[in-house]
Amino acid sequence: MQKQIPLAELLRPESLDGYLGQKHLLGENAILRRSIENGNIPSMILWGPPGVGKTTLAYIISRTLKRPFYTLSAVNSGVKEVREIIEKARIEQNAILFIDEIHRFSKSQQDSLLGAVETGIITLIGATTENPSFEVISPLLSRCQVYILKPLEKHDLEQMILLAQQHLKIQTGKIIDILENEALLRVSGGDARKLFNAIELVVKVKHNDIEEIIKINNEDVLQAIQQNLALYDKAGEQHYDIISAFIKSIRGSDPNAAVYWLARMIEGGEDPKFIARRMIILASEDIGLANPNALLIANTCFDAIHKIGWPEGRIILSQTAVYLATSPKSNSTYLAIDQAIEIVKKTGDLSVPLHLRNSPTKLMKQIGYGKGYKYAHEYNENFIEQEFLPETISGTKFYNPGKNTREDEIGKWLIRRWKTKYGY
Repeated sequence: MQKQIPLAELLRPESLDGYLGQKHLLGENAILRRSIENGNIPSMILWGPPGVGKTTLAYIISRTLKRPFYTLSAVNSGVKEVREIIEKARIEQNAILFIDEIHRFSKSQQDSLLGAVETGIITLIGATTENPSFEVISPLLSRCQVYILKPLEKHDLEQMILLAQQHLKIQTGKIIDILENEALLRVSGGDARKLFNAIELVVKVKHNDIEEIIKINNEDVLQAIQQNLALYDKAGEQHYDIISAFIKSIRGSDPNAAVYWLARMIEGGEDPKFIARRMIILASEDIGLANPNALLIANTCFDAIHKIGWPEGRIILSQTAVYLATSPKSNSTYLAIDQAIEIVKKTGDLSVPLHLRNSPTKLMKQIGYGKGYKYAHEYNENFIEQEFLPETISGTKFYNPGKNTREDEIGKWLIRRWKTKYGY
């Protein structure tokens, strides 16, 4: 029986003109498009979430430049495979080596690439969903240009829906009428592969209907995906669903659910560093000042699993997950920085008050830089009231203490110092 090719693979574009999304990199006169069209691309790391076109872009680059193209997956390739390709590339000039999930390569595996990248034997294109600053060794990263790919936007996904409808009409002989697309857009999460998998799944479920038109609404999409979750996750999207369930369980203060989802990830072969890194983010985003030790524990967990390795590392992950789940929760500092960023976007570059400015030169002092600044440590309790914000946003409160024991004390401390200025 012939294996059916997934819709996402069938609709993979083969040229830049057919590539959807990433206009900041591939739109007219964009930096990466110019490099490709000039035929002079650097070694690069493509960093972005799943399903946004990293692999597709690598294939398009190789086709456009008509250069020898090799591909490896960091999941099942090692130093031996890298060296074999480098030897082939010495004979074939200008070869491109694409490494999917390069963040899973060990230090020694990444080291094996250095010489060939530096001397130009290969042009490396690495794809990663993880921050390359943490996952790619500095010598290799310094030889690569990092391009950040963004989640696909609504209009890109809607164009992909149209492409899917056209292709499935030819494939099934039926008109695919998508009455509502909200559920499709929501389950895709900006991921083209998830979108195509969802459409293909719903059409398969409804294909046996006698009508010549397959009508799809939001309820059809949600029902089909819920009933066929294993099929829908066959390409590995469950990786992201389970980490989401894990984080939400910790945020919801349920240590039992947290340990269950942790076990699912461990049994599924998840990278322990990926789990630990997500807990560091959660410790700050969801616990924050309600328990400042949470961030220290999470960061220590990340360091410890490096030292301890596997399988004992699972114990450290479990201890940390339970500690975070049973910690008081607060997102006050997360909300504070987001609100401050919004104000910055609205008000632009407001002038720094003169008394807060640096005054390293005589001229700066003469024109008032630093004049009137009060050094807090010269005053009682190391505090003296003065203005620290630009005049037009004076009194704006960004930080609201959360409702927990630790931040109740912070709130009282702020009231004693600022009285009614910020409304604490």
